[in-house]
Amino acid sequence: MSEAKALLLEQVRKYHHQQTRSVPFVPGVTPVLPSGAVLDENDRVALVEAALDMNIAAGASSIRFERLFAKLIGLRKSYLVNSGSSANLLALTALTSPRLGDRRLRAGDEVITVAAGFPTTVNPILQNGLVPVFVDIELGTYNTTAERVAAAIGPRTRAIMIAHALGNPFPVQEIADLAREHGLYLIEDNCDAVGATYNGRLTGTFGDLSTVSFYPAHHITMGEGGSVLTNNLTLGRIVESLRNWGRDCWCEPGENDKCLKRFDFQFGTLPHGYDHKYTFSHVGYNLKATDLQAALGLTQLRKLDEFGAARQRNWQRLRDGLEGVPGLMLPEPTPGSEPSWFGFVLTVLPDAPFTRSDLVLFLESRKIGTRLLFAGNLTRHPAYLDQQYRVVGDLTNSDVVTERTFWIGVYPALTAEMIDYMIESIREFVAGRS
Repeated sequence: MSEAKALLLEQVRKYHHQQTRSVPFVPGVTPVLPSGAVLDENDRVALVEAALDMNIAAGASSIRFERLFAKLIGLRKSYLVNSGSSANLLALTALTSPRLGDRRLRAGDEVITVAAGFPTTVNPILQNGLVPVFVDIELGTYNTTAERVAAAIGPRTRAIMIAHALGNPFPVQEIADLAREHGLYLIEDNCDAVGATYNGRLTGTFGDLSTVSFYPAHHITMGEGGSVLTNNLTLGRIVESLRNWGRDCWCEPGENDKCLKRFDFQFGTLPHGYDHKYTFSHVGYNLKATDLQAALGLTQLRKLDEFGAARQRNWQRLRDGLEGVPGLMLPEPTPGSEPSWFGFVLTVLPDAPFTRSDLVLFLESRKIGTRLLFAGNLTRHPAYLDQQYRVVGDLTNSDVVTERTFWIGVYPALTAEMIDYMIESIREFVAGRS
């Protein structure tokens, strides 16, 4: 490192400390956010250093992050992309590739998913001309069950795509077994649950593909960004092609002729030897992330365990502090799981002398941020009213989530004092309504 660069980065560290001096928590004045990025001086330095080096596209840092993240999760391949939503789109679209032969998904095939979740778990199904099959969830865990998924399998079912709800794993081993038994693909949307385990095994490792988001609200952040992970090299090559404009070439940025046959392939009706770098085997996109994002991701990755422990600690403090509060259903881990919590979910019971709106407005008035459990019942939203889908069973609990469920934060920047303020505020509100 040059002396000039070292001096600049030292100034960045000083600037960071000037900008992030500790401010005392003032109840009712200091915002208690439901989620957010936790960034330190090393994160700031990493971003600035990448900018100084003009690493403005995907490159060495992106490749390094992919390799380290795949190793951390325990899978062979990780493909860095520009968002978790893009990761979901790529994972599902990969299953439609002609390279999969008779196992490819075709228009009209069905994909089982849950109605109570985030839209970008479902949107790729619709955008590929496939049919979502919605099943309900359990209250308390906010995940579906293997029994519900089994009941939804029909003659056109080809895949299952489900998210782990707010860091709480769904019964993924049982659902993976169902998928294997029926010859179905399984995609785990692991965006909210990095670091969670089921039966002692990391989520994101049970499916044919899994996805992660690095948006600021998530377990680690790149600002924007996401990843598709797999152990299946065929699926990995398809994901890589789709992410890189759909081209057939697998050279990294700046590489040429890695296959040693760049001008010696025959594809379709193209002339023999047509440049492999400009041969397209999929209808793809440019969904890559940049080295600026990856540089931040590399420093964040070192803190994943620390962040996960803080989330679990904050969740447990809320759970203990709110035990026995009348009118509220408290969350529960899925049996056999160790969640990596994204938020603390509360459902207002039907006989409570207050509504969700009453409680949410009270908390917001005290600067305590709240969020709904994403879309609630997706089938009730304007975007899906004219879409083709199938529902198996009823969506009673998804409707409960739509009407009576919300969550508050557990992310690592929340202090014990903030957690206790949330507990005291909820208890005070409920006591005043009893």
